[in-house]
Amino acid sequence: MTTTPFDTAIRTLQEMGFFKFLLPFLLSAAIFYGLLRKTQLFGPPEKNTAVNATVALTASFFVWSMPIILGIDIESQLAAFFVQGMGVTLVAMMGLLLGGMFLPPDLPKTISEKFKSGAWVSIIIIGALLLAFILLISSGLYKVFAPQGFSFKMSGDSLSTIGVVILMIGAVAIIAWGSK
Repeated sequence: MTTTPFDTAIRTLQEMGFFKFLLPFLLSAAIFYGLLRKTQLFGPPEKNTAVNATVALTASFFVWSMPIILGIDIESQLAAFFVQGMGVTLVAMMGLLLGGMFLPPDLPKTISEKFKSGAWVSIIIIGALLLAFILLISSGLYKVFAPQGFSFKMSGDSLSTIGVVILMIGAVAIIAWGSK
């Protein structure tokens, strides 16, 4: 197999810890910074940019020092998590595109009318949390949060069966709830 310049560049970046530390560090620092600006914990963002940045960088260093200190390699789990998350996002986008082809022309207005009740929002939040939990387990990222001796031994068939049963129960609940 021939190696391309991209293969060489990615391998070099991997050897330098780019994917193991730097990218996760930058992502978490940006998330912390955005949350600090949004919540205005230290006052208006215009006046406290340096404080927000310092706290975000410090918190991010603390978060990403843990896997290194404990000797946990999370590089492959993070890569799997983001790839699987992107796959879920693409499936959702395709669903929206297909829905847009067959549903009424003013889809945003129709959806906003349907979601005025808090029940739909609750269903979407529960579904998103369930999907995030499934991604966390399937990518192996749960090992970062679990104790050292913890193991999750379940075959793919069992996980698929549990997922299908949960989907069926959810569908029946939605149908029964909608008929009231």
